[in-house]
Amino acid sequence: MAEAERIIGTPDVGDGVEPEPTQPKGRRRIAALLVVAVLAYLIDLGSKMVVVAKLEHQRPIEVVGDLLKFEAIRNPGAAFGFGEAFTIIFTCIAATVIVVIVRLARKLYSLPWAIALGLLLGGALGNLTDRIFRSPGVFRGAVVDFIAPTHFAVFNLADSAIVCGGVLIVLLSFKGLDPDGTVHKD
Repeated sequence: MAEAERIIGTPDVGDGVEPEPTQPKGRRRIAALLVVAVLAYLIDLGSKMVVVAKLEHQRPIEVVGDLLKFEAIRNPGAAFGFGEAFTIIFTCIAATVIVVIVRLARKLYSLPWAIALGLLLGGALGNLTDRIFRSPGVFRGAVVDFIAPTHFAVFNLADSAIVCGGVLIVLLSFKGLDPDGTVHKD
């Protein structure tokens, strides 16, 4: 009887037979990722074009009293203006994020993950565009920031997309949802 069980074999007996990996169900969500990324990128790009054309070298516009202003600044660094000497490093980080997201897209079957990664991709592309094409030069350009809450860093819509995408990724991870659409319990 034990010999018959060994010949038939079951994966949980430990006889060396590996269970077949389960393929994610549904279809890939690459189109959703791309739509979200393009929308985030275009909204960021459009807002920066308006800010540069209408707000740069002008007085800040009070949106909500003293709590929120629109004020055009050029930020060569990261959040809160830190790292102004490391613009090239931030450019490389943004490019790396884009490459990782593109590679991950091949295994993407989850719509919430597609939205989160699309926000990250669109935001990273928005700030990377500034770093490549804005003065003082290629890979050293300053990012256009303009949303200025009181007692907080001035930021832009690309930064908002990156933060929202990052928060969504953390929430999805806590829920156990993987980019391939599988759910795991840890």
